Amino acid sequence: MMIFFKERLALLSVPKTGTTAFQAALRSQADLMITDPPELKHAPLYRYNRWIRPMFEKVCSAELEVAAVMREPVSWLGSWYRYRQRPALDGQANSTKDVSFDEFLHAYCKGKPPAFANVGSQAKFLEAQPNGCKVSHLFRYEDQDALRKFLEQRLDLDIRLERRNVSPQARLTLSPDAESHVRRKRAAEFELYESIPLR
Repeated sequence: MMIFFKERLALLSVPKTGTTAFQAALRSQADLMITDPPELKHAPLYRYNRWIRPMFEKVCSAELEVAAVMREPVSWLGSWYRYRQRPALDGQANSTKDVSFDEFLHAYCKGKPPAFANVGSQAKFLEAQPNGCKVSHLFRYEDQDALRKFLEQRLDLDIRLERRNVSPQARLTLSPDAESHVRRKRAAEFELYESIPLR
């Protein structure tokens, strides 16, 4: 998560959406940057609303706009699947080393996913809060230029990005049955993604 106080902007760090590269590029511009632990680096909107927003509201009488990135859901799940195939996880419950992508998707759709498929929800991460706190600027991961241009204009600077925290390469074979299952069971993910305007 990054806070730019003068510009009244918070940038959430949705996992697997390339925000680590923006953190590296904007480190010197941010007034507050949380990079660790992951639970705070990747704080969802409801956690921002509970802890970070009140700090600025009560101490500074300031309300920040919130920006975030969402990745196409199957691509997002593919990135998690590949990330959990890395050798460091061999033998652990959250490893996908001996799991097919179809099996991973079917497991993700369960009410209580097993450890290897328990990766959360982008829709839940970005869900508007009852008090009106919401993501004001939502961008597609697949359109990095839109986010870069938005930040360049908002922060009045040029941004040069380098790829960071890239998942290992792995072939993803997706059956029509698995795709249909995930689209049906996790419809909110696809509905939110498809609602993001093309810029």
